[in-house]
Amino acid sequence: MKHLMLCLFCLLVVVIFNPVHAQISDSIRKWSIEECFKYAMEHNIEINTLLLMEQSSAQDLYAAKGSQIPNLSGSVNNQFNNSKIESAGSGNLENQLTSSGNYSVNSSIVLWNANYIKNNIKQRDLLRQSAGLSVQQSRNTITFLITQSYLAILLAKENLTYLLDLYTTSEAKVKQGQLFYDAGSIPKNNLLQLQAQLAGDKYLVVQTQNTIRQNILSLKQILQLPTEVLFDVFIPVSIEIVTVAPSLQSVQQTAFEIFPEIKIGELEVAIASLDIAKAKAGFKPTLAANGALGTGYSSVISNSNFSKTSYFTQLDNNFYQRVGLNLSIPIFSNRINKTNLEKANIGFKQANINLQNSQLVLSQEVEQAYLNFTNALQAYNAAKEQLSAVTETYRIVNEQFRLGGINSFDLLQQRNQYVQAVQSYTQTKYTAVLQQKIYDFYRGIPIQL
Repeated sequence: MKHLMLCLFCLLVVVIFNPVHAQISDSIRKWSIEECFKYAMEHNIEINTLLLMEQSSAQDLYAAKGSQIPNLSGSVNNQFNNSKIESAGSGNLENQLTSSGNYSVNSSIVLWNANYIKNNIKQRDLLRQSAGLSVQQSRNTITFLITQSYLAILLAKENLTYLLDLYTTSEAKVKQGQLFYDAGSIPKNNLLQLQAQLAGDKYLVVQTQNTIRQNILSLKQILQLPTEVLFDVFIPVSIEIVTVAPSLQSVQQTAFEIFPEIKIGELEVAIASLDIAKAKAGFKPTLAANGALGTGYSSVISNSNFSKTSYFTQLDNNFYQRVGLNLSIPIFSNRINKTNLEKANIGFKQANINLQNSQLVLSQEVEQAYLNFTNALQAYNAAKEQLSAVTETYRIVNEQFRLGGINSFDLLQQRNQYVQAVQSYTQTKYTAVLQQKIYDFYRGIPIQL
């Protein structure tokens, strides 16, 4: 009864799942990992947002530089007044409409403010550089995510290749087992075991195909590709795995020099030091120069009995020029300046702590990458040796089964060992590739497959 139920289950799986050799259509464009990187760097929303922030920081720098030159503004003021006045000798009131106007041009420039403007320009430039490094930091994160997802697809695809081969082998074994059963060489339960193995292989193939589709979707989402885009990855001809990991100390030193996290931390320290200099300037006097040109007119004057003065004559007579200096001396600022200086000092200390933390985190990340890579190499080499031995054993057992020397139970046991060895080898292979690429990236080597 048990064997009958097992047989029915096998047949049900075969009916539900059609032959699984169909592959993704050749019409789908296959992307290399370099193409994925390029697309993400150009279209990723987070990266483009940070690029806009960098452009905004550049505009802040231009504005800071602009404070070094004089400003210039113009003013035009016209007024019309309607009032009642007593007419001469009659005692009656009558309306009088008068107008007046003032026109001026004003300019000012800061001559000295304890280098506040100069320090502000330096700070804005550092902020612009930091914004640019934030873009690079985001690109590095996206690069890691794409690499991990891309290799997960390659792993699943290679697993599928092995599983399809096993499925084909299982089909042949079922046909051979049917011949043996028909000839009376094996009992019914041996044939059922072979059929169950075939159904199990079919299930693994379908499961792996689902994994491939899910991994492809994950990579599409990382790339932020539209749903309607048909997407698949290009499978490299071969992937090299180095046998020796470069020294940890040299890679850590290289990472400190090239990774944006450390440079951002160093810039934050410099920015905080300029905050201190700007806060100290609040205690110092500010000297500014200003000048103005202006003139004006009034219709009351032009209609007066005392003076018949025309519009243009008034503008000429009222034209004035003014140049002056303004010295602003801070005496008491409700503790604002002192508070600003104390907060700037705190910010400077915090920036140094952040830099130390960035150095520590990056050092630990590189060390972890080194350990992951060396462990992955050892696991890969061990899995490779295991697969070589199990493959040869499995070949011999297959030949023995073909000649009728062993039963299906012994064959399936050896086959399961072979499947486990293949899966372990494939898993460790791509794990080693991933960890190698990450470790190389800390060395400044671009990721390529």
